[in-house]
Amino acid sequence: MNREELEKYICEQYGIEADHPFPNDADSAVFRHPENKKWFALFMCVKRKSLALAGEGEAEIVNLKLPTLMLDSLLGESGFLPAYHMNKLHWITALLGDRSEDADDQSLLAALDMSYDLTAQKRRRRE
Repeated sequence: MNREELEKYICEQYGIEADHPFPNDADSAVFRHPENKKWFALFMCVKRKSLALAGEGEAEIVNLKLPTLMLDSLLGESGFLPAYHMNKLHWITALLGDRSEDADDQSLLAALDMSYDLTAQKRRRRE
């Protein structure tokens, strides 16, 4: 799945538009919960060598927040890496695109939905 397809999925599934919080970086985009403004997806273009990937140029990635127990299982799958520029205990990086090294669509969408749910505003229980 490429970046445009995933961003379209987010817009259709959650009704949220991208935010561009970095004035000098038009390529990066953040998707936030409308009620608490917490990030659940961060899209970036990163040099492949910064991700320890072979080849020249940049890779399109998305960082997602996941439960710690899920990180280990996804890190064993192709297309998932330790989080780039985020806390590696809570975030993971997924490679986007149509290459064989990129994240599987089904795993990527499941991780995105988990990230959305995990960062949602917590509901207080009635006492």
